[in-house]
Amino acid sequence: MIDIQHHGATTGVTGSCHELNVGPAGVLIDCGLFQGEEASKGANASNLTIDFPIDHIRALIVTHVHIDHVGRIPYLLAAGFEGPIICSEPSAIMLPEILEDALKIGFTRDRALIERVLGLIRSRIVAVPYGQWHTVFDADSHALRVRLQRAGHILGSAYVECEARDGDNQERIVFSGDLGAPHAPLLPEPQPPEKTDRLVIESTYGDKDHEDRETRRYRLKTVLEHALEDGGTVLVPSFSIGRTQELLYEIESLITEFGESSIEGELTWNNLEIVVDSPLAAEFTRIYDQLKPFWDEEAKDLVQQGRHPLSFDQLTVINDHKDHLEAVEYLAKTHRPCVVLAGSGMCAGGRVVNYLKAMLGDKRNDVLFVGYQAAGTPGRDILTYGPRSGWVELDGERYTIRARVHQVGGYSAHAGQSDLVRFVEGISQPPSEIRIVHGDRAAKLALKNKFQGIGLMGIMIP
Repeated sequence: MIDIQHHGATTGVTGSCHELNVGPAGVLIDCGLFQGEEASKGANASNLTIDFPIDHIRALIVTHVHIDHVGRIPYLLAAGFEGPIICSEPSAIMLPEILEDALKIGFTRDRALIERVLGLIRSRIVAVPYGQWHTVFDADSHALRVRLQRAGHILGSAYVECEARDGDNQERIVFSGDLGAPHAPLLPEPQPPEKTDRLVIESTYGDKDHEDRETRRYRLKTVLEHALEDGGTVLVPSFSIGRTQELLYEIESLITEFGESSIEGELTWNNLEIVVDSPLAAEFTRIYDQLKPFWDEEAKDLVQQGRHPLSFDQLTVINDHKDHLEAVEYLAKTHRPCVVLAGSGMCAGGRVVNYLKAMLGDKRNDVLFVGYQAAGTPGRDILTYGPRSGWVELDGERYTIRARVHQVGGYSAHAGQSDLVRFVEGISQPPSEIRIVHGDRAAKLALKNKFQGIGLMGIMIP
């Protein structure tokens, strides 16, 4: 029997963890943390221990290194998992980095224990080049091989093609992971597989489309100009991997194009300072810069021209916590135009919270959301109540929102509804079964209706 089970990302957009069983053996595709409301719903979400059998699990396949896809790996190891961790070559470099941060925040502060866990993880990683089949197991009665293809979500992201055989039964099953939007900075867009019998697909934005790149770039320009006009700060709650690097790329292009253009009086784009206040984001920006061979052709061309889209003159990186606190105080009191990219992306912790506490009450400032805000997170509340001059609770205190609040959806690393439909329509031999995961209920239903509208059958919402 070839069977699929789900251990996360069925009631929302976090906790991705799917199981593919081929006869007596199985693999996991991702093993991620729950976040937002999902982190407090039910035993599965609130209890980080692995509460499903894993004795038969032969490997873990990682689609990409966002924490909602890899954050439970330490708990999987603690539960006794002894198999390989299969991922793309860029993900193999980034996975220990992201898990080191996760271990320090939610697991232990014991440096020696962290190093032992990271050493174990590194020893288990099997880096597989894109487009090459990799045999996971091959017995007389059952076999599985997998192939990773570019997903365009973040650097190293992949969707997984699985060629499974159990006796005389043979199937190809595709797990989408998180698919990226087309025309995103830095990364080539995903190309659909030629065929699949079953497809497990994400639906984060299954009910809406993103702005095109020209529109979102214009909106980003408008928000940044507001900071220049009134000496305010634009706060961008940013995910350390993907979004931060894409925004730096786009901001560098705006500065290059409009650098000497006057905004107000003597102020020009060259007066705008960009701050990355996140040690983890800074580290991944460095890694992104080192992995230029995996960039798209547009980004490679800029490098050939002598441009440095992730490392330019107006960029300042803050690592030290004392420097972070001083930056918060300085920007809150002065009228120096600045853009601050700080973690975390949903405002549920991290350095962005200190900026929000200090700056939400000042109408000179702006908050710019460029990623999905899960229900139950402060980011969702700011996005919902900010336009009504409402309030948000941060660390147990209420803060009135007077800063302007913006959302530029085009910078989401996720595909929009039309992108998801186009991906499925591009499969020359379409699946007989599609399972829609990784989305809020409304997004899943909207995507299901869209799929059925183009004649696809066997649509399931687990």
